[in-house]
Amino acid sequence: MFFRLSARTIISRLIVILVLSAAVGFLVGNTFLFVALSAVTILVWHYHHLFKLITWLWRSKAISPPEAEGIWGRIYDGLYHQTKKHRKKHKLLNAKIRQFRDGAEALPDAALVLSDDLTIEWGNKKAQRLLGIRWPGDIGQRIDNLLRFPEFSQYLEDANFESPCHIPSPINAELVLELRLMAYGSEQVLFLARDVSKVHRLEEMRRDFVANVSHELKTPLTVVRGYVEMVQMTEHALDPYWQKVFNTMDTQVSRMDRLVEQLLILSRVEINIDEDDKQLIDMPKLIRALVEDSKWLNQDKKHHITANIDDHLAIEGIDNEIKSACLNLISNAISYTQANGNIHISWQMDGNKAKFSVKDDGPGIRPENVNRITERFFRVDKSRSRDTGGSGLGLAIVKHVLNHHHAELSINSKWGMGSEFIIYFDPKCIRTVP
Repeated sequence: MFFRLSARTIISRLIVILVLSAAVGFLVGNTFLFVALSAVTILVWHYHHLFKLITWLWRSKAISPPEAEGIWGRIYDGLYHQTKKHRKKHKLLNAKIRQFRDGAEALPDAALVLSDDLTIEWGNKKAQRLLGIRWPGDIGQRIDNLLRFPEFSQYLEDANFESPCHIPSPINAELVLELRLMAYGSEQVLFLARDVSKVHRLEEMRRDFVANVSHELKTPLTVVRGYVEMVQMTEHALDPYWQKVFNTMDTQVSRMDRLVEQLLILSRVEINIDEDDKQLIDMPKLIRALVEDSKWLNQDKKHHITANIDDHLAIEGIDNEIKSACLNLISNAISYTQANGNIHISWQMDGNKAKFSVKDDGPGIRPENVNRITERFFRVDKSRSRDTGGSGLGLAIVKHVLNHHHAELSINSKWGMGSEFIIYFDPKCIRTVP
């Protein structure tokens, strides 16, 4: 029930009480005494209820306020109404918090809520089992003080949270954890850790299988190639029909040999992530050597190959990997650009990044294929890839090389109007040619 009290009402009531007291005092012959007694009585009554209110607010555990008549009764009723309203909201809030916690506990991942300075505010039970982080015991601790791994420290320093970070579990070295950070609200960060040990082991098994099979195929391919070449070199040993057969065998063995070689390169690139292998790479020298080699290998199609190279721009990286990535982009341009086409190779600064690009005026790539072109064995035109000897592994190798070097691949292509493959190197990799 709504209750309104105005200053006019209070003053009117005080005037009525004092006038009545003065009238009674006038009748008995002592007006001032009766008015004073009335004022004191009013003050005592109000202070009595004020003390009762203070006692109820600060000392009493009772939910209901004291009972009273008049204006204090109205005040108590209002306070009781607000208390009930507050308790109802509190119950709803607690229910929402329980729902959030139950949902967080049901997650298969370890979940932590961090402040914007990466201190722990909340965590689920899975966080203790996977990360050894206890809640509420570790509240207020910085996450990087509890997870002391160089990979994680570098991940936080780079502040690039679009891709995950992988570390071993602090409490079980056999587990591999995938870490992700994302914005949570306006001033918080959500930290998720997932056990990817099975996926990691399967990936290792796949890499080992591909590497071992590729290695084992090298010997029989070498033997077959040797016998084919031996037969081909024997003069007048074969009539034209069988000569054609052995020429086809030689072509297919060569193609298989290139495929095996690229599988071995891909396996090495996937495994090799040692930062200690990085050194200063003289990119102008490397690119010019690749351009010269390409011109010699490109005599049949007679492409017009041009280059624009910054002679002072170098990077820090793994030499054979960078060479393989650049060579794959140049080889793709040569393979898929029509005869007498144009290929332009560039090595320049672009803003604060180093940019290596290979641009051609070939047939281009359809928009629906651009996002899939770096997948293993994916080929835009399978029949044309067979003709050119493509394996579908070149850009997969490029992608893994760039992951090792904090670089990214950008593809600009319009169907029927050519393509441009660009590698952007992070500023921290850039060096100057001595």
